[in-house]
Amino acid sequence: MTDLDIRVLDDAHYRAAHTLFRGALHHPPAPDDRWEIARTSYDPGRAFGAFAGDELVGTVQSFPSRLAVPGGAVVPMAAVSRVGVRADWTRRGVLTALQRAQLRAMRESGDVAASLRASEGAIYERFGYGVATRVREVRVKRATARSRQPIAGRVRLVEPAAAGDLVGSLFERVSPGRAGTIARWQGWWNLNVLHEEGAHQRYAIASGPDGDDGYVVYKVTAYSYENGVEKPAVLTVLDLWAATPRAWADLWVFLLGIDLVDEVGAEGRPVDEPLEWLLVDRRALRVVDVMDETWLRLVDVEAALSARAYRPGGSVVIGVRDRFLPENEGSYLITSSGASRTTGEPDFVVDVDVLGAAYLGDVAFGALAAAGRFAAGSPEAVARADALFAVDQAPWCGTFF
Repeated sequence: MTDLDIRVLDDAHYRAAHTLFRGALHHPPAPDDRWEIARTSYDPGRAFGAFAGDELVGTVQSFPSRLAVPGGAVVPMAAVSRVGVRADWTRRGVLTALQRAQLRAMRESGDVAASLRASEGAIYERFGYGVATRVREVRVKRATARSRQPIAGRVRLVEPAAAGDLVGSLFERVSPGRAGTIARWQGWWNLNVLHEEGAHQRYAIASGPDGDDGYVVYKVTAYSYENGVEKPAVLTVLDLWAATPRAWADLWVFLLGIDLVDEVGAEGRPVDEPLEWLLVDRRALRVVDVMDETWLRLVDVEAALSARAYRPGGSVVIGVRDRFLPENEGSYLITSSGASRTTGEPDFVVDVDVLGAAYLGDVAFGALAAAGRFAAGSPEAVARADALFAVDQAPWCGTFF
């Protein structure tokens, strides 16, 4: 590993870090007008740079957020993003040095957890992140997608100039809510709603007897015919949230009823969203993909385990290994009434990335043990852990960052 200087970045380095990150993803630097918007998403103390001499060769950043955990509690969370290493400096320890510094800073600042979206699936487990939520991508043939019910309330289109405040306030009402959902920061709204880039986004608000209670952001790619090739009109759902089942159904019925659309597509939707059950012919919907969504890193294991609720069951002692944050290592007693450190012998021991994967309830310890992710020891103990960590609803984040 080459000697590196890991520094907290300030405004003088933000644009260089942003350009480096975009370059790592093979994108050109942001133009001046776009950069002025992106600049608002840099919070003091949350961006790090790796320097070799005076050269910036890697960067990582996080956004301040909050994470909903099973049982309804909300904990401080860092949303990690803009991770990049210059192409001529990869595989030389740059990312490891950045991750070590960032994890230590997050722990010291009081973040209980960190979450990220991974560009590649084989990078982040070694830093303690585990896949904690999954999503599915669906496509619906509008010609055969007749809904079982009409719109029960009202769905209205709103102009982009008025959309920011409306969708922002509605989102605050419903999230963090389901386990895995997170709070959005102002920079996120600046980039994705208030100053969207060339997406021609449209906004619809659902309302019922008690007022507005849901929204959808979508765009339509119009039908075209070029060089003998037909391209169908596709409506893409970008962001859909509802406070009630009626608002959820109304928004989808509205989308499926928009004229001059051949297909409705949506990425990043919950794996348990019952959209096909809203249709008379459920075959009109195809599940195109199911993929990992967020990777979760427990920064303060004791605080994270203490924050979430557990189902009725026996008790289990879980041992934790964490080579980046050794203060997390030890044994934790989990019961239906809570979690605490213990000096007792663990029933089984997991690395912190495995605990992160199981924490929100999307995957069972039994499945992870079967896949060889840890030595199960007593099958009865693993079964008790699965009963305690079980959840009624699949966790979901729903915010791309």
